[in-house]
This record gives sequence, C-alpha cells and structure tokens, in this order.
Amino acid sequence: MDNRGFTLIELMVVIVILGILGTFVGKIIIGAPDEARQQQASIQIKELEGTIQMYKLYNGKYPTTDQGLIALVEAPTSGPPAKKWRKLLDRVPKDPWGGDYIYLCPGMHGDFDIICYGADGVVDGDGFNKDISNWNIQE
Repeated sequence: MDNRGFTLIELMVVIVILGILGTFVGKIIIGAPDEARQQQASIQIKELEGTIQMYKLYNGKYPTTDQGLIALVEAPTSGPPAKKWRKLLDRVPKDPWGGDYIYLCPGMHGDFDIICYGADGVVDGDGFNKDISNWNIQE
C-alpha cells in the first residue's frame, strides 16, 4: 500500500510552526510603521531646531511661545518684532501622527523646547505613545 498523504499529526505540527512564525513576523511588521514615525518625528524636530536657530541669526532672538513655529512661515504680528524676518519654511510640519509640534520659548530644558506627544497625542506615555522632544533625542 502506497501512502502519499500527510498524517493529521504532521499537519498539526506544520500549522503550529507556521502560527509561531506568524506571531513573531507579525509583531515585527506591525511595529515597523510606528518605529518609522518615531524616527521621522526626531528628524523633523532636529530640522525645526536648525530652522529656529536660523530665525535667531536673522532676528537676534528666538520666536516667543505666542509667536510659535508659524513665525518661521509668516512674519509675527504679536510680541517683539522680527528685525530681518525671512520666510524659512513653506509650512509648519505636522508630526507623523497628524498632531502639532509644541513649541515653548523660553523652554524648560533649554532656550526653547519642541515636543511631539507621540502616537496618542497626550502628554507622557510609554512605547509608541512616548513623547519625543529636542532635549531627549538620542544622537
């Protein structure tokens, strides 16, 4: 008698192995977009830092909290006037989750602070909800 099929035990072993592999691969694939968003937020914060430094170079001071990051796009209409204002950005970027970056000047951790509240858009958090800021970005 020629048995060319698989036994039920062999099929069950293959299904269990595929399930275990699927779990590990799934976790890697599902986490990748959020990790990419965190890296993108860090890069955008660094770029905003450089642009704010250029603003200070032209105007002698950083934009105030009230003037905000929009001062990089439009001449400020409130607070101290910008001496030699120049348009430095076409638009203020949104964070990778679609939220606004928080800008404080003077900052609590330096001359100015730039903060992204992460995936949940709320202060503090762990994992992908962790806040990303210009003072805690790992170089």
